[in-house]
Amino acid sequence: MSIDAIIAQYGYLALFVGVFFEGETILIVASFAAHQGYLKLEWVILTAFLGSMAGDEFYFFLGRLKGRAYLRKRPLWQLRAKRVQGLLERHHRLIIVGFRFLSGLRTVIPLSLGMSDIKVSQFIFFNTIGAFAWSVVIGLSGFLFGAALDVLLANIRRYEWHIMAAILAIGVLVWIILYVKKRKLKRIALARLAGERGTSPEATFADVEGLRQGEQGAPPAPHANRRGT
Repeated sequence: MSIDAIIAQYGYLALFVGVFFEGETILIVASFAAHQGYLKLEWVILTAFLGSMAGDEFYFFLGRLKGRAYLRKRPLWQLRAKRVQGLLERHHRLIIVGFRFLSGLRTVIPLSLGMSDIKVSQFIFFNTIGAFAWSVVIGLSGFLFGAALDVLLANIRRYEWHIMAAILAIGVLVWIILYVKKRKLKRIALARLAGERGTSPEATFADVEGLRQGEQGAPPAPHANRRGT
């Protein structure tokens, strides 16, 4: 099966899964592919809209049903949730509409909203507006990017796979940078949580890992020595 046939057959499914898990990069690639004729732009935007909605609703109801238990096992998420809490209280409608454009917060914000007293119907209403706006803006950006390259390059067909590979490579590079930053922030979050508990970071890490392993049915990790013991 050729690459263009694979894109035509599995492109929308890959797009849905990608935008479910913070997928600006794959939406840009899909909309560029739409400009090249491999996908339909209207279906790309619709698929991105549905995938984004599904991901947001998942994290919202996760927050509503098991938010605090989920955060206890994720110190970094606790730190991010505290940072956005004040914004959510003052500007929750604006945040619901625009949080997709905030890097690194697309999962913690709907989770935090689920833990708040906001009505489900209100979240769904403003989330629908935000998901549609995000899908249209990012989708058209990728499509217009292809149109601009079509003007600049004499034969864009010759370079289209290189262009899509370059977009994906940039996305992977950004992911690596964010992952490294996430590891650093996780250490900061563990240190803060340890200070609140009056324990060492090692003991706090053991507690968090024990909660995660207990959720998976594994025996809890051994505790490190606590301060003063």
